[in-house]
This record gives sequence, C-alpha cells and structure tokens, in this order.
Amino acid sequence: MDNPYPWLQDFINQVPDILQPVMVALVAFIPYIEGEGAAAFGIIAGINPVVAALAAMAGNFLCVVGVVLLGSRIRGGVVARRAARSTASAPGTAGMAPQGDQSAALSSTAPSSMATTASTLTADAAVSDGEEDDTTRRGKGRTKLRRWLVKFGVPGASILAPLALPTMLTAAFFVASGVRKEWVLLWQLVAIVLWTGAAAAVAAGLLALVGW
Repeated sequence: MDNPYPWLQDFINQVPDILQPVMVALVAFIPYIEGEGAAAFGIIAGINPVVAALAAMAGNFLCVVGVVLLGSRIRGGVVARRAARSTASAPGTAGMAPQGDQSAALSSTAPSSMATTASTLTADAAVSDGEEDDTTRRGKGRTKLRRWLVKFGVPGASILAPLALPTMLTAAFFVASGVRKEWVLLWQLVAIVLWTGAAAAVAAGLLALVGW
C-alpha cells in the first residue's frame, strides 16, 4: 500500500536529524495528542520508532512537570494565605495568656489550622469540579478520574487516566486534590511510558504490516 502521507515525510526529511526528535517532543506538549499521538506522528513521518517514542515521552513528561510545579506552587500559596487568615481571625484568648505561653499556643494551633485549610481547599476543588457540566468531555473525564482515584488510588488512577483526561489535566487535578507533587510526577511518568510505548509499538506494527 502506498504511503498516504508522503508530504509529511518530505517535510520531516527537510528538517535536520538532530531537530526531528525536538519536533516530536513539541507535538507531545499539545493536550489530547500528548505522548501517544506525538509518537505516532513521528513514526508516520519516518523517524525511528524508538527515537520517536523517547522524544514523545520526554516532551509529554516535561509538560507535566511544568504543570505540577506551577500547580503545587499556586496551591501552596493559597493554603498559606488561608492559614494566615485563619490564625488571624481566631479568638484572641491567646493574647490574654502570659507571653511565655503564646508561642506554645501558636505552635499547637498552626498545624491544625494548616490541616483544616488544606482540607477546605481540597473540598473547594471538588466542588468547582462538580459544578462543571458533566455532559462535557472534560466534565465526564473528571468524574471518572475522581471515581478511579477513590477506588484505585493515585497509581491506578494515573495509569487509567489517559482513558478520561490528558496527562496535563490529570496532573493538575491530582495537585489540586492535595496529592504530593513527587507522587504525582512518579506515577504520571509511569503512565506516560506505558501509554506512549504502547502507542509507538502499535504504530510501528501497523506501518510494518501495510508496508509503508
């Protein structure tokens, strides 16, 4: 069978070899295309399947890292501000205690205030997600992801997540839910490697089968 995408291979051949994986990595930055679509794009374009898969994984994961770090920083700032407000608005009985007891009172209050604030933020995130129309693609995806997170935890939800949402949105959802950023990054990497590797294998197999 003739290759229906000769123009794509011609275009890629005009790009220096060292920049071809970079193009695949940039394609992987696009939501709903990500590593799987970028790997298939690279293989169809004539790039070595292993190189295309690795470039797609790298691009997808770098984007997830950016989302997780930014989301974690924003969430940390919100939690800190709410904790400060909660402490400032607490009853002023600590100010009536002897000065030596004030630091002890504050140290015992701060952790509980932080925990309460974190729980409130997570609840707010869940409410805001619930307000989204469940008939939309993203709304349905978040509903599924929330159910998987409760049922299978972060590892299982991360691996199943590409069936519902792009990895960027999945990572943002986990961070907003209070999951540790290291845990999110670890399991998003596992999911990206598994799904992108599978997509690359299927694409390479199909190309070999049809003889392009």
